[in-house]
Amino acid sequence: MRALIVGLGSIGRRHLANLRLIDPNAHITVWDQESKLSECREFLSHKDRFVSRLEDALAAQPEVALITSPSPLHVGAGLELAKKGAHLFIEKPLSNSLDGVDELLDLCRNRRLVLLVGYNFRFYKPLQIVRQALQNERIGRVLSIRAEVGQYLPDWRPGGDYSQNVSAKSELGGGALLELSHELDYVRWFLGEIQTVNSQIGRLSDLDIDVEDTAEIILHFCNRAIGSVHLDMIQRVATRYCRIIGTEGTIIWDGSSHQVRLFSSITKAWTDLHPIQSVDRNDMYLREIRHFLDCVKGVSEPVISGEDGRRVLQIALAAKLSSIEQRVVRL
Repeated sequence: MRALIVGLGSIGRRHLANLRLIDPNAHITVWDQESKLSECREFLSHKDRFVSRLEDALAAQPEVALITSPSPLHVGAGLELAKKGAHLFIEKPLSNSLDGVDELLDLCRNRRLVLLVGYNFRFYKPLQIVRQALQNERIGRVLSIRAEVGQYLPDWRPGGDYSQNVSAKSELGGGALLELSHELDYVRWFLGEIQTVNSQIGRLSDLDIDVEDTAEIILHFCNRAIGSVHLDMIQRVATRYCRIIGTEGTIIWDGSSHQVRLFSSITKAWTDLHPIQSVDRNDMYLREIRHFLDCVKGVSEPVISGEDGRRVLQIALAAKLSSIEQRVVRL
């Protein structure tokens, strides 16, 4: 397999290591600035290459490309690579705007190329258990959902200057809405399409950033359920959880303990669907890349398609518009 990694930030290095683990014989090309070569030497063999120019990346004739650069660069790189016939794995978010997105999706569709978007929580066992419980109507009809994630930005990647990170810079597609858009993806995965978005976003902290650090979003789903999503980069104690209220019970997921609990109105008791336990965080990333390669082989269909990635981006952009114009935005 001839593979290309585009961008060598923290997620790019993770995918590079996992790709090497999955296919030790893969011919891997890394496309980034020459200064980052030292960060990936241990995962590159004598057959592999490190390049710093687009033309050299294309000359490697990759069969698959993992685009892990900042989101404003995703679509441009994707178009160039798809034109050469490469299947695409694009890290979340798909982009920071809708410019060129439809062109990329149409190109991949017309050329029968895989386009998978990297919302890795779709491969996280506790959330898969939550979704299965909802599909089995374990809590009846869903009435509302509350999802929250928050962590102080300087704690995200200790040891570096947070203000120079992608998350802190508007020009690189940073900000709470796009960087933490996993929550927007999984609530849609759980409950289906969204009709309207109403939000308040802003930079509330004294962090040295030029993007929003907090977003409070109200969603109205097509199935009549109401959703509330909170995203922030300011909480000094990291938190991630989801509460889903149905006509016959409640489901709670705690992202710190990985516990999933269900309260049933029939038994009047709580049940552990996924007990408190340690979880190998890298497992969902490994499963994600294995799934992508299975899609390339034709044995699976993408569980997060380009269309899904576009929809999440549309929701995030609607939330920005709603806050700016102080109105409900209909999708």
